[in-house]
Amino acid sequence: MVSNRCKIAVRDELKKLGLHFIVVDLGEVEIMENLNSEKRELLKLGLLDCGLELMDDKKAILIEKIKNIVIQMIHHSEEIIKVNFSDYLSDKLDHNYTYLANMFSEVQGMTIEHFIISHKIERIKELIIYGEHNITEIAWKMGYSSVAHLSSQFKKATGLSPSHFKQQKDKRRTSIEQL
Repeated sequence: MVSNRCKIAVRDELKKLGLHFIVVDLGEVEIMENLNSEKRELLKLGLLDCGLELMDDKKAILIEKIKNIVIQMIHHSEEIIKVNFSDYLSDKLDHNYTYLANMFSEVQGMTIEHFIISHKIERIKELIIYGEHNITEIAWKMGYSSVAHLSSQFKKATGLSPSHFKQQKDKRRTSIEQL
């Protein structure tokens, strides 16, 4: 689950099945009842109809948690990004970062760092399009050490400088789910 809409869809599916939940959060659901195989299959099918997947594999669950933490931090938090992501992920998930990074790379085919940069670039595009902040403010908000660092990373990822991107009429963005 990567958005509030996903959480709403999951709550609706749980209610349809008469299941009572304690927590429905990004990438995580805690229900009061034990699921029998019939209800589990109905939940799985209901979620698939919504474009969501019920995960049982511990690696897949951990990877989803990594993704959700990154997405929450970059796209849904109003706080200035000042943390070291590797320390933050290790603390949040109670796993050694090297283990998390190796597992993520093995399963996803990209590094956690690349995943983070992709999301930061999409968030920067969004902030540029909104036009509420200048590039200096965006660099500070996104935790870059300088405008030059942001611009360099942005150009490497998009082929455009932030100012050239801002001038384009057709500003292409990628949805969070496609990153």
